[in-house]
Amino acid sequence: MITATRHRLTLAGGLALSVLALTACGSSATGDATSASGSAVASATKDDTLAALVPSAIASTGKLVIGTDASYAPSEFIDTDGNTIIGFDVDLGKAMSTVLGLQADFQNAPFDSIIPGLSSGKFQLGISSFTVNADREKVVDMVSYYQAGTGWAVAAGNPSGISQDNACGKKIAVQKATVQVDDITAKSEACTKGGKAAIDIQQFQAQSDATTALVSGRVDAMLADSPVVAYAVQQTGGKIEALGQVYDSAPYGVAVPKADPKMAQAVQGAYQKLIDTGVYKSILDKWGVAAGAITKSETNPVK
Repeated sequence: MITATRHRLTLAGGLALSVLALTACGSSATGDATSASGSAVASATKDDTLAALVPSAIASTGKLVIGTDASYAPSEFIDTDGNTIIGFDVDLGKAMSTVLGLQADFQNAPFDSIIPGLSSGKFQLGISSFTVNADREKVVDMVSYYQAGTGWAVAAGNPSGISQDNACGKKIAVQKATVQVDDITAKSEACTKGGKAAIDIQQFQAQSDATTALVSGRVDAMLADSPVVAYAVQQTGGKIEALGQVYDSAPYGVAVPKADPKMAQAVQGAYQKLIDTGVYKSILDKWGVAAGAITKSETNPVK
């Protein structure tokens, strides 16, 4: 089974204020990051050698159609206008496209439809916090550009007294179809094998709904990708805090159709140029996610 890392931003009633910035609804921090990272994106320049690798069918259009599930702040999410897709994944994708002499056209789509959309020709790339794994590499080429692991968050002060190694009998929130579901399921099985109560796993379609559940006290903890947890902690105004250390780090990768091996080469080269020229670090710094920076982009690093 191909599992994911990731997902959307819907809130209701009084909870909207408590997780306002997480959903990009008026966050000055988000606005500052968007403005500052925009200038970093603008500093990217075309590389003629890499651009020459782009298939003519794509190059002739002048744009690169990229599928993303814009529900995963700060990687990719909807801006305050309710329409524009922003995030560090998006800024990196725009800069990468510039290196290839193209304009990025990010299109919002359900997460599990993106890779099939590559096969059908709906999208030319998929950039949506995809964790690189062997199953995905069998279906598409994966070009690495970031490193993330699993992080935990609890309510401020950890009132439930949870630890990563002992959440037995507690309510834990995760997003559906993510690697975190597998992780917490395994932990629950360990609980029952040890004679303890199973973990009450609460699965949500959107990661923001999992965060809302934690902020509102409906669950005791949540798991998500490390940059998502860090961003949620920052944006919820001290209502939640990180728990323990990040673990199971793995690369994020751009999904490229296997029918276009030169395109994968072009994408890998473009990300490497961003890394080498400092544009990459500038974008990550502006979004506050530089902890996951890599120094070398690779195609199919897991194999």
